[in-house]
Amino acid sequence: MHIDQSVEFDRITKIYRTGLLGRRKIHALRGVSLAIPAGSVFGLLGPNRAGKTTLVKILLSICHATSGSVQRLGRPGAVRSTLAQVGYLHESQAFPRYLTATGLLEYYGALTGVPATELRTRIPRLLERVGLADRTCEPISGFSKGMVQRLALAQALVNEPELLVLDEPTEGMDLVARQLLHEVIRRRQQQGRTAILVSHSLADVEQLCDRVAVLRGGELAFTGTLSELAGDESAGHLEQALEPLYAGAAP
Repeated sequence: MHIDQSVEFDRITKIYRTGLLGRRKIHALRGVSLAIPAGSVFGLLGPNRAGKTTLVKILLSICHATSGSVQRLGRPGAVRSTLAQVGYLHESQAFPRYLTATGLLEYYGALTGVPATELRTRIPRLLERVGLADRTCEPISGFSKGMVQRLALAQALVNEPELLVLDEPTEGMDLVARQLLHEVIRRRQQQGRTAILVSHSLADVEQLCDRVAVLRGGELAFTGTLSELAGDESAGHLEQALEPLYAGAAP
């Protein structure tokens, strides 16, 4: 099935209730509408507490919007079967430390419905690709942070997802792993697959993203191409363009 938009958020609002008897309301998102084209690398930017993580959680059905709706890969967000076509790379991994790299990928592959026969050939290729072919049978407890990030990338790719969601993916990565991640994202885009990059690294955003959205205070402050945001300039100009958006002034 061909789709024009990999993700569509329609007037998403999220309110958290805190305090005694939940009387205090925190508006994490306020009517966010956003479309992410299929086959694009889309940057999601904003200061801390802007609502980026909440929006990603709603996309992944980790939490539900208070109001509004989301379409994921052409289907309503409530259709959870589409999650098997999504890969997610979180900035902080919480993998079971007793598992081996192979065991972890077998587990996540099974969760997303990849047949065991396919995993037997796919997992060695993935571990070779991320530079862990010689550590396949070692427990994750012996891995460095950089190695865990490489393994996390393999985990996010084990189901060959149509949509890849990356939350601060280069945090803790060495230069080689960062270059590998960029190659993976570009190759996937050539295949018509979509990636969402949540990042504070403007260098990564500039090198990879076609379009970006900026959230501020739970609201959409900007959406468009990088040239529309800052012109065909350097990272310094992009940083300057983002400063007033982050501060709440007009761009």
